[in-house]
Amino acid sequence: MITNGVPQAQTVYPLAKRRVWAMLAGSLVFVAVGIAFLAAHSTVKMTVAGALAVPFFGLCAVLVVQRLLRDRPELVLDDAGMEHVRLGRFGWDEIAAVRIREQHVRNTSQRFIELVLHAPDAYLTRAPRLVRSTASMNARLGFGPAIMATNTLPVPPEEVVEAMRRHHPGLAIQH
Repeated sequence: MITNGVPQAQTVYPLAKRRVWAMLAGSLVFVAVGIAFLAAHSTVKMTVAGALAVPFFGLCAVLVVQRLLRDRPELVLDDAGMEHVRLGRFGWDEIAAVRIREQHVRNTSQRFIELVLHAPDAYLTRAPRLVRSTASMNARLGFGPAIMATNTLPVPPEEVVEAMRRHHPGLAIQH
């Protein structure tokens, strides 16, 4: 937002490194457990679990290490729009609304900031490959393609949404 003819300074959210280090530790623990299951191969279920756990959590660990080494801000908001490290760049005119969503799985839940887009298909044509590959799964769960996990941000999602509103006062917030 421009105040008295002066653009507002960017709002920059760095990667929440402590949380991401914890995710790396968790991934490595699951890789170790998978290796132990494969080494024991006492039952078919343990062998299958190990065979699935090692590559999946190994890939998770590699992606987390890349994120830690990249040393880029997680999210940058400015008067023209926003840029998320995983989702890419959005102009405020592309975003119809934002909302905080929560996905419950067993005894835990994960909070997300969902960008409700005017033209989701247009975004998917330019979206990073990982976003394109998860878009159909997100749709089956009732989400759009532009979902920001909040566990890598250093502040609660409500604070991020409020900062978005400061940069673009007309931004619609859905509840």
